[in-house]
Amino acid sequence: MPEQEFTETTSREATVPEINSQTGTITKLQPPAQPQDEWLKYGEQISSFLASLPEYVGNFFNQYKQPLVSVGLIVGAIVGVKVLLAVLDALNDIPLVAPTFELIGIGYSVWFVYRYLLKASTRKELTTEITTLKSQVVGKQVPEA
Repeated sequence: MPEQEFTETTSREATVPEINSQTGTITKLQPPAQPQDEWLKYGEQISSFLASLPEYVGNFFNQYKQPLVSVGLIVGAIVGVKVLLAVLDALNDIPLVAPTFELIGIGYSVWFVYRYLLKASTRKELTTEITTLKSQVVGKQVPEA
């Protein structure tokens, strides 16, 4: 195996030129750019942003309060319906619960038809109850009959 020859190289940084050529003079070297200064600058920008963040969020919420509440209610309703359907699906998998729910639903439907839909007087009573409920939800006054 042949031996590799190594040559000694010197880099420019390794050689230091003679800075003080005259006796009695001291030359100051310029320090290189400090990376810490950049990090401090970024840190100050981030801290000023985080300090003003609550004000930005408060202004945003005050400006868009009604749409945010509406979106929150819609999302809450969707989540509530999903949870309700999941619970009903879990209950439906239990033996004898599904037929029991079906019997309860059929029984309530029969009672509702017998109570409100067979006679004209009870249909009128149902209409007034629905109108009263609608006026309570909407907030308008209903003329009394």
